[in-house]
Amino acid sequence: MGETVGIVGGGIVGLAVGREIVRRRPGTRVVVLEKEDRLAAHQTGHNSGVVHAGIYYRPGSLKAQLCTRGRALLEEYVDQQAIPYRRCGKLVVAVDPSELERFDALEKTARENGVPGLRRLQGAEITEVEPHAFGIAALHSPATGIVDYVAVAQAFAREIVGAGGDVRLGAEVTAIDRVPGGVAVTAGERHVVDHLVVCGGLQSDRLARLVGGSKAPRIVPFRGEYMQVAPQKQELVRGMVYPVPDPRYPFLGVHFTRRVDGTLEVGPNAFLALSRDRYGRGSLSARDTAATLGWGGFWRFAGEHWRTGATELRGVLSKRAYMRAAQRYVPEIGAADVVRAGMGLRAQALAADGSLVDDFVIDRVDRVTSVRNAPSPAATSSLAIAEYVVDRMA
Repeated sequence: MGETVGIVGGGIVGLAVGREIVRRRPGTRVVVLEKEDRLAAHQTGHNSGVVHAGIYYRPGSLKAQLCTRGRALLEEYVDQQAIPYRRCGKLVVAVDPSELERFDALEKTARENGVPGLRRLQGAEITEVEPHAFGIAALHSPATGIVDYVAVAQAFAREIVGAGGDVRLGAEVTAIDRVPGGVAVTAGERHVVDHLVVCGGLQSDRLARLVGGSKAPRIVPFRGEYMQVAPQKQELVRGMVYPVPDPRYPFLGVHFTRRVDGTLEVGPNAFLALSRDRYGRGSLSARDTAATLGWGGFWRFAGEHWRTGATELRGVLSKRAYMRAAQRYVPEIGAADVVRAGMGLRAQALAADGSLVDDFVIDRVDRVTSVRNAPSPAATSSLAIAEYVVDRMA
């Protein structure tokens, strides 16, 4: 009889790992345990849908390696599965001379990462790519694409079930215990598996503690709100227009993104969330808020980044302030041209000293592998992350 592998988490990373196991280890039974009543309910289903080309990530890091590999695997997969996908391209635009030092460093990073087709543009070259964009310099990444990650995750799940696996919804994990020869997982009922892979996203630190992992990194949730551009202005952006990111902060800044359904969105911003699983503007969880505010690492982080937080708060409170930042890049789209759309939550890992954990963090203790930190570009990298995890399980 073959082995049984449990997967905690029905987002794109957990499902990609499950798919990789049934492909590579025929006869292995995979059981996916997802606490929500649907797959891809959190980060997978609430992001921009961007397929990243590797512009931002420190050369040699796991992010850089797995994003490059993952994008190639994902493009091949969506073609095989007939999942809608567009290589619409991206501009990263500098609008002020003060940004050029960061812009030059970003170009160097992108070239070291081998971003395909990367070009540095100036002046009229920018408007040749995006006629309504403004900037003094831009990096053009034609390989950056857009996809529906929920559809990708659902396709992974179908492969798991087709290979004899089981995907269980409404199965919240409340206990994980070592037993002779395996791991016992309680999620309503008790499952005994030979190996366990924990891909808990916004709950990853709590799940790691259940298996005896370290207390850090800890997850601090950030919310990101999106605006949708009115139909009469949607054609002003062909693909994606991004700002030059601040390397001290993990978020890429408010940007314009063309979606696979043809709509155009602006966002997301980034501000502290008071819940890890609720999406209303006033959502609050006493447990999640206490976990954040009661941890010293958060206050060390806040002490360093409070000015950025104050700027983000203005965008949360005012649509006009939100769009003022976006209009630096596409001046013809303003507050009157957008409506509030969806919201996402990002699991941001912090170290005990308050520093941001930027790279993927994947731990293994005995028969349990925990994906402790998998922020963007985790969706792009999901198939490569799955290879990495399964390689180490062996």
